[in-house]
Amino acid sequence: MRLVRPTVVVVMGVAGAGKTTVGRALADSLGWRFMDADDFHAPESVVRMRAGLPLDDAMRAPWLAELRAVIARTLEGGESAVLACSALRHSYRDALVPPAAPADAVRFVHLRASPATLAARLGARAGHFAPPALLESQLATLEEPGPGEHALALDGERPVAELVEAIRRSLDIVES
Repeated sequence: MRLVRPTVVVVMGVAGAGKTTVGRALADSLGWRFMDADDFHAPESVVRMRAGLPLDDAMRAPWLAELRAVIARTLEGGESAVLACSALRHSYRDALVPPAAPADAVRFVHLRASPATLAARLGARAGHFAPPALLESQLATLEEPGPGEHALALDGERPVAELVEAIRRSLDIVES
């Protein structure tokens, strides 16, 4: 059975959790558009993070508003997409869901990994503006999704293909 209603799957977690890798693989497997929330950061936010300084809520607000608008346009256009986005706090996740979005049109998948795995991944990552120094602040900021958020939590240390299959099964996006 295939999910036919427009849906945006937000693959979330701290830096190094595998959001982009898993998100791209999921989007490719579904034939959906992939978006990375990092591409929507204001230049001054990128400079700040590159310096190892975390963003505060006031700095995140316009970014979250832009992402919500992108999600709204995607759903209103009858499309589905995958968005890789940290979405670390409950309030950030709430901010991403457009008020007019149908229930469950925006789904969250939380990738978890051990601090050692996260640090190793960030240390090996090249070309990204977020340095390993930001990991500690991200872990401190993270509010794991609660039961009321209906987020799928997965072990981000599992192979990408297994994660994609688990997401597709959970969201009822599987080939029949």
